[in-house]
Amino acid sequence: MIRTLTVMGAMLAGTAAMAQDSVPIQPMDVNAARAELGKRMFYDERLSGDTGLACASCHSPEMAFTDGEALSAAYSGSMHFRNSPTLANVGYRAAWMHDGRLGTNLNDVAREMITETYLMNMDMRIMQERMKQDPKYVEMFAAAGMSEPSNGGARNALMDFMKTIVSRGAPVDTGDLSEAALRGQAIFEGKGNCASCHTGPRYTDDQPHNTGVADNPDIWADPERHSAFVTYAKFMGVENYMNLREDLGAYIRTHQEANKRTFLTPTLRELTWTAPYMHNGMIATLEEVVDFYDMGGGDDPLKDASLAPLGLSTDEKTDLVEYLKALSGESFDTDEYVWREDDFDYAVIEDWRNVQN
Repeated sequence: MIRTLTVMGAMLAGTAAMAQDSVPIQPMDVNAARAELGKRMFYDERLSGDTGLACASCHSPEMAFTDGEALSAAYSGSMHFRNSPTLANVGYRAAWMHDGRLGTNLNDVAREMITETYLMNMDMRIMQERMKQDPKYVEMFAAAGMSEPSNGGARNALMDFMKTIVSRGAPVDTGDLSEAALRGQAIFEGKGNCASCHTGPRYTDDQPHNTGVADNPDIWADPERHSAFVTYAKFMGVENYMNLREDLGAYIRTHQEANKRTFLTPTLRELTWTAPYMHNGMIATLEEVVDFYDMGGGDDPLKDASLAPLGLSTDEKTDLVEYLKALSGESFDTDEYVWREDDFDYAVIEDWRNVQN
């Protein structure tokens, strides 16, 4: 019989709650057998075209499902032009990707990650056949109530696994805040003006903003990153993309001048695990992030009007950092989130690689 995980509570709905009203993120209702199947897929390199890249290659559990790099890796022969965001609490996201171009359907997200040429570059018909050749997948699909491995079933399984990645044990949720963190919380919700965008249980409004973050020059200095950026920009209908030397962010959704260089407000959950910061990894530490906003953000003519110099003292900055650290919980490097059975048929994988090479 297919088990389902118990719903332990409902998320706040409707308008976003202010940070001080935040509650622990609640697990979502998923098919447990399907989520376990999705977990195995998440760590399987055979989901990429050349069997060299798994979802976990850029979303590692010990770093809250990021990769610790300023700009992430990508498919062989290319590199990515953005930072890998955390997958913590992704089941509750209102939009996906730093530019917000994908909506709330995790099924669509799984499809793009698997099939996009500069990501995993997989023809899903081939992926389906690869899974059919693996007895373990055949067994797990059956246990999840599906007759055989299929593309739709695979995407649903990945979706259910991602829904299980939920923050837990953060001091802000348990009430175990230090005196410094409590002072930092007052700054976060007051003088620092952080809660104007970082709202609700996930500490984000899921809206695009221009904060003046500098572009990462490595995107255009590295031919492999530049080629991936060009591929993306061309597909999104960006004008003059060959000569472009800036990431336009959510502009690609509207093609309106006012939206240039706007990016979705990132969640602040799990910050201690997910450095470096910003959509392009241009800020290395939480202390530098606080300094950036204390200065009123970066230099951009379209910068959000809510950003202005804050005039924080050294002690206030220290307290604010302590509060930000209190938004991180327990590590995801546990059996609940990691597929530890070493039963992937690596001999078969190596044969496929030899044929392709």
